[in-house]
Amino acid sequence: MSTLKTSVLGIDFENPFILASAPPTAKIESIDKAFTLGWGGAVFKTITPNDLEMIEASPRYATWKSGNKIYGFENIELLSHLTIQQWLNGAKYLRQKHPTKAQIASIMAPLKKHEWQNMVNIFNNSDIDAFELNFSCPHGMPEKGIGMAIGTSAEISSMITEWVIEVAKKPVFVKLSPNVTNIVEIAKAIEMAGANGFAAINTVQSLMGVNLDTFEPMPNVNGKSTFGGYSGMSVKPIGLRCVAQIRQNSKLPILGIGGISTWHDAAEYMAVGADVVEVCTEVMINGYAVVDTMKQGLLNYLESKGFNSPSDIKNKAISNLSQHKTLNKQKLVYPQINNDLCVKCGKCITICDESEHSALSLTNGQIAVNKNLCVGCSLCSHICPKSSITMK
Repeated sequence: MSTLKTSVLGIDFENPFILASAPPTAKIESIDKAFTLGWGGAVFKTITPNDLEMIEASPRYATWKSGNKIYGFENIELLSHLTIQQWLNGAKYLRQKHPTKAQIASIMAPLKKHEWQNMVNIFNNSDIDAFELNFSCPHGMPEKGIGMAIGTSAEISSMITEWVIEVAKKPVFVKLSPNVTNIVEIAKAIEMAGANGFAAINTVQSLMGVNLDTFEPMPNVNGKSTFGGYSGMSVKPIGLRCVAQIRQNSKLPILGIGGISTWHDAAEYMAVGADVVEVCTEVMINGYAVVDTMKQGLLNYLESKGFNSPSDIKNKAISNLSQHKTLNKQKLVYPQINNDLCVKCGKCITICDESEHSALSLTNGQIAVNKNLCVGCSLCSHICPKSSITMK
């Protein structure tokens, strides 16, 4: 029988689905509810020194939708509004009520050694299982010299990691920003500084859109806005790429984050190196109960493949990632038309003609492929409105 249980750095997870540091983990009562509904753990909304000012904007969210489907989500929300003592009390309460659930404290402090070490020392003897260092919030904090201002510098990231590792008595994960030229460079510096693992990725810096009647950007805060953090299902390809690149260069554990909305997304993250996954936006859209279908779907998948646990998926796809120059460029695939599905709309012909190759035509009432012109790019199969084209 397959199990969803897994272990990372001595931390036991009853399942690999944990809540990311975000609004769904902003209150102890909320985390309590999430644990009752089946989440394997939670990363607390980022805790800061009590004197770090937190004044929120309103509104602070914007979405990219098609119909009722939300594909992208932008936020300019800041960090936790609870005091350190409230979090300490909360962690104790959660440990007593949910002893098998993993608790990770996300922390952030000003760019001073004693501030970071003080935060760590306070939580060293608490009921948390690990730390997650927030080096990557893309909004609200960089102007204070923290958040993404740390995570975009290998030098500063490694320096703070060293400060924390000096005093930490629990595993330390560092949350990485995708808003960098080379995430591997940052990850290597952090690993050299002694980090025990990574969390990747934080949100992607973004601008959701502009109202073309008023020319006010979104989210509209009294006519003004700022660049925010982009999340949701549309960032999954970025998160997968970052996790895969980190895994190709490090053996440290990875908490995978970014656009995870189904068990399938989670399994993909594991296949490129994640040990467990963190979920945020899907919960903000559909609630904590989504974990039920995630857990059941992953368990069904594990059993169908004969895998014992989520750890059996880990790194399965890494060996299949290579450089472009090593890809097999001798064997071509060609469009195969399912004429029972094809409605002869001609879209594939137009797009092929206008996107370089002109390899498709309507001949004797059927879509025909000229293999002398076709290069096997697969564009036609992606734009067909009836999914009548496959590549073989």
